[in-house]
Amino acid sequence: MAMATIARRRATTLFSSSSNHLSTRTRILARGFASGSDNNDVVVIGGGPGGYVAAIKAAQLGLKTTCIEKRGTLGGTCLNVGCIPSKALLHSSHMYHEAKHTFANHGVKLASVEVDLPAMMGQKDKAVGNLTKGIEGLFKKNKVNYVKGYGKFLSPSEVSVDTLEGGSTIVKGKNIIIATGSDVKSLPGITIDEERIVSSTGALALKEVPKRLVVIGAGYIGLEMGSVWGRLGSEVTVVEFGPDIVPTMDGEVRKQFQRSLEKQKMKFILKTKVVSVDTTGNGVKLTLEPAAGGDQTSLEADVVLVSAGRVPFTAGLELDKIGVQTDKAGRILVNERFATNVPGVYAIGDVIPGPMLAHKAEEDGVACVEYIAGKEGHVDYDLVPGVVYTHPEVASVGKTEEQVKTLGVDYRVGKFPFLANSRAKAIDDAEGVVKILAEKETDKILGVHIMAPNAGELIHEAVLALQYGASSEDIARTCHAHPTMSEAVKEAAMATYDKPIHI
Repeated sequence: MAMATIARRRATTLFSSSSNHLSTRTRILARGFASGSDNNDVVVIGGGPGGYVAAIKAAQLGLKTTCIEKRGTLGGTCLNVGCIPSKALLHSSHMYHEAKHTFANHGVKLASVEVDLPAMMGQKDKAVGNLTKGIEGLFKKNKVNYVKGYGKFLSPSEVSVDTLEGGSTIVKGKNIIIATGSDVKSLPGITIDEERIVSSTGALALKEVPKRLVVIGAGYIGLEMGSVWGRLGSEVTVVEFGPDIVPTMDGEVRKQFQRSLEKQKMKFILKTKVVSVDTTGNGVKLTLEPAAGGDQTSLEADVVLVSAGRVPFTAGLELDKIGVQTDKAGRILVNERFATNVPGVYAIGDVIPGPMLAHKAEEDGVACVEYIAGKEGHVDYDLVPGVVYTHPEVASVGKTEEQVKTLGVDYRVGKFPFLANSRAKAIDDAEGVVKILAEKETDKILGVHIMAPNAGELIHEAVLALQYGASSEDIARTCHAHPTMSEAVKEAAMATYDKPIHI
């Protein structure tokens, strides 16, 4: 009953907000087309997940829109050299690993299994190519003007573009959205050559499987790429400055996750910094030192992956020319409507504070253009799910147990292991757990953390629950199909407010 009431209230608010802003939006659209000028209503600089989604949404709202992209292919880092190609390699390498290690358990016996790396890379590249072409098709369908080139501000309403064809043009717009994304964070004294010392971009295009791979940084990207090459035969060692891998993860789940990766022969050297990297020999020699100081040690590798995070990419935009304010980390400062301090200039995605995730950037893009069009938009950064696409995957939304303790809230915890889930046992892939945190007095869900083969898919039931303020009992009393992995979410919810059935 509580959930239905909440949904009705949100629907009432939504429709009343839409009607309140209808006249404003009509005035904006009228201004956009009345003059007959070549000016755009919206100009988006950057064609990544945030930028291309913002451009399409703006066009769908009736705004004349142009998107400027320097790469020459749409989709940004995510589609071209990030999320998509990495998931292609994660899937392909997992298939190889399964064929080599678990097929026989299911009665499928193979005389031999070998890696055809060029074919694997070809499949990855084909997927990327098809998806980038698909976005261009969506631009044409929605009548988004697409300019290929590097944009920089001339004024708050003008962008000069050095086109990839060698010319230049000026794109004018009433509203300009900066969606230029992020770049690899460099480390002092380490030069990335994308051959022996690589970023995530180079790690997606290695020409052979390295015998020894050292990953600097135990975050999402480092662990995913380490998993790819570890499955294909590399000896993987992860060096992390901090005391933990993936520091944003719930502590209890993190420990289980690290044990799982260690069982896959991934080695971890924590609380350690890389002092220097020597590439003068055939391989790469790293000099390590405890983060707190102490005796130095050495570590040798064939390839080193630098995966120490990402930084906002605003180089060449000439933000200082128009006076756009940034913080010490280089992030563009915006208000709740994604507006910068310069009227008519907005920013979204990785260039502003908040999680550096493609799906967060997409939500930013939609909300931003809704504001520009006189409507209402909203993104709750506390409810943006995070997923590590290893095997098992780890997905989370809401608060960790450590965060709940810091808030001083009385809470309950419910957990359910996949070892007790019938579907997981049936497919012989039962490593993992669902953990739910709920406020003790109200039973309102505060956070959900899942480690499972398909945690990235299972987490969205939890995202929806948190979005609408659900209780653990709401999930527990919702019928889940049997046999499915999602029943573990139901059982964890039962364990939170009462008792589970199957353990």
